[in-house]
Amino acid sequence: MVSVFNQHPLTSLSLSVFPVPVLQSKTSEALAKLMSLQATDATVVTLGPDHSILSEEQVSVELVQRGDIVKVVPGGKFPVDGKVIEGSSMADESLITGEPMPVSKKPGSSVIAGSINAHGSLLVQATHVGADTTLCQIVKLVEEAQTSKAPIQQFADRLSGYFVPFIVIASVLTLLVWLVIGFVDFHVVKEYFPGYDENIPKTDVIVRFAFQASITVLSIACPCSLGLATPTAVMVGTGVGAQNGILIKGGEPLEMAHKIGAVMFDKTGTITNGVPRVTRVLVLWERARLPLRKVLALVGTAEASSEHPLGMAVAKHCKEELETDVLGSCKDFQSVPGCGISCKVSNIEEVLLEGDQDSCHTQVTLQGATTDESSLVGDTVSVSGASASPSYSVLIGNREWIRRNGLHVGADVDDAMSSHETKGQTAILVAIDGVLCAMLAIADTVKTESALAVHTLLSMGIEVVMITGDNRRTAKAIATQVGIRKVFAEVLPSHKVAKVQELQERGLRVAMVGDGVNDSPALARADVGIAIGTGTDVAIEAADVVLIRNDLLDVVACIELSKKTVQRIRINFVFALIYNLVGIPIAAGVFLPAGLVLQPWMGSAAMAASSVSVVISSLLLKLYKKTSIETYEFRAQGNMKSLSPSQVSTHVGLDDRRRTPPSRRGAWERLSQGSRLSLPISLSSQPASQGPSTPSLQDRCSLLDHEKEVGLVV
Repeated sequence: MVSVFNQHPLTSLSLSVFPVPVLQSKTSEALAKLMSLQATDATVVTLGPDHSILSEEQVSVELVQRGDIVKVVPGGKFPVDGKVIEGSSMADESLITGEPMPVSKKPGSSVIAGSINAHGSLLVQATHVGADTTLCQIVKLVEEAQTSKAPIQQFADRLSGYFVPFIVIASVLTLLVWLVIGFVDFHVVKEYFPGYDENIPKTDVIVRFAFQASITVLSIACPCSLGLATPTAVMVGTGVGAQNGILIKGGEPLEMAHKIGAVMFDKTGTITNGVPRVTRVLVLWERARLPLRKVLALVGTAEASSEHPLGMAVAKHCKEELETDVLGSCKDFQSVPGCGISCKVSNIEEVLLEGDQDSCHTQVTLQGATTDESSLVGDTVSVSGASASPSYSVLIGNREWIRRNGLHVGADVDDAMSSHETKGQTAILVAIDGVLCAMLAIADTVKTESALAVHTLLSMGIEVVMITGDNRRTAKAIATQVGIRKVFAEVLPSHKVAKVQELQERGLRVAMVGDGVNDSPALARADVGIAIGTGTDVAIEAADVVLIRNDLLDVVACIELSKKTVQRIRINFVFALIYNLVGIPIAAGVFLPAGLVLQPWMGSAAMAASSVSVVISSLLLKLYKKTSIETYEFRAQGNMKSLSPSQVSTHVGLDDRRRTPPSRRGAWERLSQGSRLSLPISLSSQPASQGPSTPSLQDRCSLLDHEKEVGLVV
């Protein structure tokens, strides 16, 4: 009896236990790859005053402290997060960010621990070490995610809780039923009992057959397949996400993402690059025939002393165009908030001599736009004796600032400024030695993939909303470029939370995408909070998903991965349920008339096969490949168009749901209005109406002949 009932089942069960852990280990392969990226040692160097290396020491990576200088040779791994202070190279960050192309590294660039230095030695100052590095944080998040339970797993746990007592009861009932059948109609048992021997007593045959059927029911029943259906899929899904630069903090956001019905985007740093850039330089040629290089040198030197973000953007642009890190000197610097700056600039001759001053024809290329600057040097007319003076008086600011200093802004210049301002850009004017010389347009440019990401989400039937603390005009201009029809501008962090709740009350699952501290409350309140990896630590902490690559198309990829994972979980559940619903009746002998007879060892083998098949089904998620940008562009071909301003619905604060007379404004509206009034005046804001002024002959001759334009990146 022992050989029949125990030996085969126990052998099968023992063998079935072996492949499951092996297959489960495959689900953590992505995590193992990440952990293998960690460097084990580092070369710490001591630098002299001139950055020469005085000494080198090979130490364990655990001993490296923040602020240490680390040398990374070609082909070596970066042992810490840090900033490059010397050298230039390319770094392979593909296993961390999912970006296949090497990334250029030069002084000032950030490096990620675990990435590989392609060529060229680098000196890196450690900023994050040990458990604080990006790689360790990713590993920690993935580990926590893989051990967390998705909501659907709770259903499996409840089902398993009822499943075990149900199987025990079914096994007992099978035993009792076959005992009764055996004594009532022994012919049935005699016909289907394997190895029937007439020498065996009738009672022994009936009991052995009844126990065989009962044990087979116990051995074939498989709560393991139900228990493995969700966690194995979650482990593979989060691992695949990490390989593609999408960190999902657990099973709940991974499951919830496929239910998203609305996505709210922050603007600055999310839809846009978050850094203001000069998008256009317009030279007022007939006013002052100054070479473009001289204008840029003067403007860059003046703005280098400014702490305003727009001023820093202008200074950076001038340095890039002049291909220098050192400009002239500035004195008597004065900054008036909301208006502009004034100063004296000198010692720019060395900067001008570095360029090719003999050429009369210069081509400038920036962000893919090429323009022609002709005859900027020859026949130059001096400005108020500027050519003979080593010092220049420079004024940079908005219309009001220029007019306050006694200069006239002609209608053509005003129209040019208004044209840029309606596009959400900031337009500022430049006057040198009392003569209006140039206009600069500055904007936070849109990311290249933003419009494509918005279009793809809309094509998936997802509502897309933009919500920002920026002014209405800028928000509307950005929305028209990326194709968002509903915009909320000049909002507070509390307003963003209120908007998330409002969408949730409509029955929608809401995803909030942001990167700043002001987005954190909304990220935490949303059903799925998605933070940009380059954002603040507070936002990343509050979010459920972190996009390492700062690519909005990863929002789409996250939703697609969620759908694939949930689909795989459902397939696993269906398979496990069908297996048990079909296997248990067969084991109980319901289909004996059809000739289907299972022995205990067969049930054990079938149970093991069901568990293995569920794990293999989950591993099929590893075949997931993130859709390329080329595929998205092909799908959107001919359908993706910018909107006209009239197609964009723009709301200030919460004014779309609370409309009260001005004399009886609500608390939220008063708070929003108060916040708007407290903001500094934009450099491009329209001044108060002024009386007419008589333009001079020089102003009447003002022409906008020569310009260098850089189109907004869409």
